Amino acid sequence: MTDELDPRAAGARRLQDKVCVVTGAGQGIGRAIARRLGQEGGKIVVADRVDEGASQTVKDLRDNGVEATKVLVDLSTLSGAQDMMAAAVEAYGRIDVLVNNVGGTIWMKPFHLYTEEETQQELERSLLPTLWGCNAVLPIMMEQEGGCIINLGSQSVRGLYRAPYAASKGGILALGKVLAMEYGRYGIRVNTVSPGGTEIPDRVTSRLQIREGVMAEDLEQEEGDEYRREMGANIRSQQSLQRRGTPEEQAAAVAFLASDDASFITGDNINCSGGQS
Repeated sequence: MTDELDPRAAGARRLQDKVCVVTGAGQGIGRAIARRLGQEGGKIVVADRVDEGASQTVKDLRDNGVEATKVLVDLSTLSGAQDMMAAAVEAYGRIDVLVNNVGGTIWMKPFHLYTEEETQQELERSLLPTLWGCNAVLPIMMEQEGGCIINLGSQSVRGLYRAPYAASKGGILALGKVLAMEYGRYGIRVNTVSPGGTEIPDRVTSRLQIREGVMAEDLEQEEGDEYRREMGANIRSQQSLQRRGTPEEQAAAVAFLASDDASFITGDNINCSGGQS
């Protein structure tokens, strides 16, 4: 969090006093984004559906002198996204940056093996939170006459065995381009960061949460391991850098797009994937 923890960020305060809402900030890439934006001077709204992870992120931020608040919310609904924005405005009076990070594939298998329910759950997890987040924040940013939205995409749009998830992320890519064109007149920038394979050492919650709130076992050891291995080999074959990325590397790309260093960049996508093509 402090400059000593990351020498690359020494002296960087590009987001001084900016109010930054980060969804899915209780673990993984979302937590790393919250840390990086806080390190650069932002006031952080930590949004997540699980209290354990969100509370730990807030504690980490506050322990390092970052102003932060927690919002527990289900972002699969528009009302949840609206509640999140209302809480952020109540806490800090405005929203300068929204990072729509919530998402993540649940199953890995050929598309014909997905059930209707599984397909719907993939879309609910990885497309709807970003759609609703953008919908809910735009009126606030329009009134402010400025703001920055960064959505998390994925390299899955050209990969194997994650068709519903890939469709979600393809939709997010299209959403970023369309919203940038529609809302640039209000001083609102909209961009996407598309991670490649990324190590998540601090996972708090399972990949799957049934809608009623029942946690399912993580799917790492279940059937489909062969599909997972084949998918991983396919990803590595496309990379220039033969390794997985870190959450901090994804967070650095997000921080750049959130800052005034990217003030003339909108409707764009950064492939933070080790050269995957």
